[in-house]
Amino acid sequence: MSSIALLASALVILSSSMGGVLAQSPSPMALQGKTPNEQIFLTRAQDKSAGLAELAKKEGVLTLYSSMAPSEIGPIVKEFERKFGIKVDIWRSTSEGILQRTLNENKAKKFNFDVVETNAPEVEILARERVLAEFYSPHQADLPQNMVPKHKLWVPDRVNFYVVAFNTNAVKKEDLPSHLEGFLQPKWRGKLGLESTDGDWMGAVISELGEARGLTLFKKLSELKPDVRKGHNLLAQMISNGEVPLGLTTYLGNAQSLKQRGAPVDWVAIEPVIARPQGLALSKNAPHPYAALLFADYFISPEAQTILNDLGRPPANMNVKSKLNQFNYVVADPAAMIDGAEKWNQLWSKLFLVK
Repeated sequence: MSSIALLASALVILSSSMGGVLAQSPSPMALQGKTPNEQIFLTRAQDKSAGLAELAKKEGVLTLYSSMAPSEIGPIVKEFERKFGIKVDIWRSTSEGILQRTLNENKAKKFNFDVVETNAPEVEILARERVLAEFYSPHQADLPQNMVPKHKLWVPDRVNFYVVAFNTNAVKKEDLPSHLEGFLQPKWRGKLGLESTDGDWMGAVISELGEARGLTLFKKLSELKPDVRKGHNLLAQMISNGEVPLGLTTYLGNAQSLKQRGAPVDWVAIEPVIARPQGLALSKNAPHPYAALLFADYFISPEAQTILNDLGRPPANMNVKSKLNQFNYVVADPAAMIDGAEKWNQLWSKLFLVK
């Protein structure tokens, strides 16, 4: 049976289970040259969730690669499994680990994962390596369109804001400046922390301030000898236990999560605040395409995004009202982060990593 015929058969199931009419579905000509998975992912229906869930349940399982903490991805996965009766196998690692594993598997033609969710720059690299496939969800219209890449091979599912987090026993909120340049005062020497891989954050700040002003900021900041730690979660934990009084590049979600658990941690959005989307994408060679599409659709739905928000993670879906994004911020372009990585990482290393 041809791939077009396979898709037509699936559409029959979708249509009959809905008892409705498919809307905006691609024509057979538009699907020419698309793989069977791409055809499944691009199906547009007025309400395809019932039929999609039926097809996904027959697959019964999907594999998710994610860098989210178990305490955060766990509740979303648990609710998805309860709602749809589909098992989610999670492989967790850092964004770098996920990128390396996925590229190695793709090179070996071992297609193990269905869905990936991690830092947008790493997901953008997977898009450039042709590992991913565009998909359609009606919830995509509710995402911030300035964070959606033009190729649409991934979507923003949550947002990482770089904020200033501090130990409330060591630093008073009212003493904090309104701009990052305020931390150049001598009184902040010995109190500042940075995450060791945040050269891309520095590049985004410099781009926002202008090169002359931005370079001056970071050269003077390096003279204060900030405490540099590897891992955003580690940096947040060290702020919590007082080893680092204040972190300039803390993920809002990490700080908020600790705060909600009663730790002596608070955070402030000090300008310029850089926002970097997290990316959600489907494998072009997903072994469980219907389950993958259903999970992606659910993950960016108001239901799952509300769970994220309640856990202290800023959601991407704009229909979910959140107190975690009510400030001015600048959206960093993941593609620009990749293209400028060598330049900014070299400068970052020179300023903050080389003893």
